[in-house]
Amino acid sequence: MERLSRVCAPAVPSAVLAGDPCFDRMLTARPYRDRFRRALGVRRGQRLVVLNSTWNPEGLFGSGGGRDVLPGLLPRLAAELPADDYRLAAVLHPNIWYGHGPGQIRAWLDRARRAGLTLVDPVHAWRQALLAADVVLGDFGAVSYYAAALGTPVLLAAEGTDVLDPETPLAEFVRDAPRLDPRAPLRPQLERALGAHRPDPAPAGFVTSDPGRSAELLRRHFYALMGLPEPPARASLEPLPLPPYSPRKLTAPLHVRTRVRGTDIVVERSTEHPYGAGGDAHLAVHEETRHPGDLDVADVITREGEANDPRLGGPGPWTAEVLREHPHCSTAVYTTGPDTCFVRSRGRGLFRLSADRDVETGADTDPGMDADPAAYASALHAWLAYGGAVPARGVTLRMHAAGGVRPFRVDTAG
Repeated sequence: MERLSRVCAPAVPSAVLAGDPCFDRMLTARPYRDRFRRALGVRRGQRLVVLNSTWNPEGLFGSGGGRDVLPGLLPRLAAELPADDYRLAAVLHPNIWYGHGPGQIRAWLDRARRAGLTLVDPVHAWRQALLAADVVLGDFGAVSYYAAALGTPVLLAAEGTDVLDPETPLAEFVRDAPRLDPRAPLRPQLERALGAHRPDPAPAGFVTSDPGRSAELLRRHFYALMGLPEPPARASLEPLPLPPYSPRKLTAPLHVRTRVRGTDIVVERSTEHPYGAGGDAHLAVHEETRHPGDLDVADVITREGEANDPRLGGPGPWTAEVLREHPHCSTAVYTTGPDTCFVRSRGRGLFRLSADRDVETGADTDPGMDADPAAYASALHAWLAYGGAVPARGVTLRMHAAGGVRPFRVDTAG
């Protein structure tokens, strides 16, 4: 109101302080954060990194202040961040989608999508993605400010200080917010941001001075304008819907490093040689890889499908076919659910792998929150290579990934 009185005094009598419906909907939906994370396929122990860009040419998806940050940033994030530790999603302003067209956006980001990037619905699901995020890489747009107001760590990769009114809270936030150095290693910067972050109450205070009251204030104002009495029912906003389940689909080849100690297997996977990882290496390739020649050198070949999919024949026939068609491959992996897969190992038979939650916690946990079954398959591949043998009664192995231990069952399946 003070700023409005300075720049446009005649508008002050018509101005109304009515809160922020967008922010209020996010505050109301906060208890459902874990559901939003599961909708994006974020697994237990994973950190969700949300990239966001406003539609200004200086934004992260534009020139980034003349540095063209995003084209180099996306493949490096996929390469430097272990696939089982981090999950990537992007929130692009609707005007970016409608200005260039959805087909062009998907074409530009095709490489990143094959490496596991999820493009979030720019109208119906961006708020849920923001609530699900562990850290946000963004620019000077409102989404970055909303993230800070929610208490989420934010690293700015494009500043845009020249296009902001210096008196606005957003400009002050941009001046003080931590920066991402795109030329330096990315993982240490993200880990520092997560470890050192202390939520600042100031951004939330500048988003709205009446949190949770926008529905009440706006309805009161609208009915006053119409000269009508308000309805007796409490004013409310439409709740944020639960987005469709959109798990990550990795079709880029994954370089896997493993270390085997008894029934404990350390696994680290990335689209390049795993960041800082040691141990034995193998190559895991999705059957829908962009480059079919990758399948000829793959140690492990994977795909997802229904257990009774008539097109593929199901886990048994498909895994047998893969090993026939690709003599170099020693392990074929058919994922049938969020925490189950079938694995055929050359010369050893078909196995069913599943998360063994009882071993770890003593009780079932929410489905879909354990490790990627394809990572279990890489652990089994390494364990068998080190002389492991699956007994008739099955065996429990312990995969170390995503900052924790992920026990899984291996049972013979034929």
